[in-house]
Amino acid sequence: MKRALITGVTGQDGSYLAELLLDKDYEVHGIVRRSSTFNRQRIDHLRSDAATRERFHLHYGDLGDAESLASVLAETKPEEVYNLAAQSHVGISFSQPSYTGDVSGLGAMRLLEAVRRIVPEARFYQASSSELFGKAVETPQRESTPFHPRSPYGVAKLYAFWATVNYREAYGLFTANGILFNHESPRRGENFVTRKITQAVAEIAAGRRDSVALGNLEARRDWGYAGEFVRAMWLMLQRETPEDYVIGTGETHSVREFAQLAFREAGVELVWDGEGEDEVGKDAATGAVRVRVDSEYYRPSEVDLLLSDPSRARDELGWTPEVHFEQLVRMMVRSDLAAVGVVL
Repeated sequence: MKRALITGVTGQDGSYLAELLLDKDYEVHGIVRRSSTFNRQRIDHLRSDAATRERFHLHYGDLGDAESLASVLAETKPEEVYNLAAQSHVGISFSQPSYTGDVSGLGAMRLLEAVRRIVPEARFYQASSSELFGKAVETPQRESTPFHPRSPYGVAKLYAFWATVNYREAYGLFTANGILFNHESPRRGENFVTRKITQAVAEIAAGRRDSVALGNLEARRDWGYAGEFVRAMWLMLQRETPEDYVIGTGETHSVREFAQLAFREAGVELVWDGEGEDEVGKDAATGAVRVRVDSEYYRPSEVDLLLSDPSRARDELGWTPEVHFEQLVRMMVRSDLAAVGVVL
């Protein structure tokens, strides 16, 4: 039975990865931060299911505390380590740049050093991000595309990316970066734009609110399904030699498109009126304003377009996405509708 350790196990990706590994008969250990409130709803089913609870274990630790990381590694002796923990919200990173750099950047270095000292034979996965490309010099973006991050989050992830490469080259560790493009699901955090939209659609359908405020409607992203992306993480650590891979769908869509499809799934067709910050999306049938633009959600430096070239992952890992954009939006909207008791 293989043993894996996941940081960020309570998050969207961590929960899907834990499910995948448990299905493959792994013993899975997850690191959680000590808090006065529990935030474990994404993994509660794994702890209560008789088929998995004996192989799923949680440990207190923090990427800001090297001693705790070393202690968990010494106790669990994992064969695979997946570093998914981070301050992962790009917008928030502008208001918390030092914290983001410490956790998302230096935190990866702390974990790598602990792996080097305690379990150097373990295989290490680092959750990198398409935000590394930022102001991309070419489209689509591939493994060879130069990096130009446009946020404290992107800068922190750039540090973690090169730290991962450095430990591979300097110490011979098996370390791999997954440069994942945007990946969403019904488990996405509520302050991320995709989930913010689908949750608002559900609450509007339930009569609990009137509209949703968004930022740059023209920002385009390569959106995929998180439940599929974790399989690519696992595949990277099954190779004979470690490499870094771009993971995405190869399609790009705007925030406007996402909102349009999400409202359509709930029976509302949006029509757009106005320009810039005065633009609104209205219910075509009633004229009610459902989408507003709020400059508060614009970032100091925007990333206008991200689009992946995942051909290397397809050719070398055998990984291809199966859930398309429209299916992803539908999945998320229906989940949020069910959560508020709306049946269409």
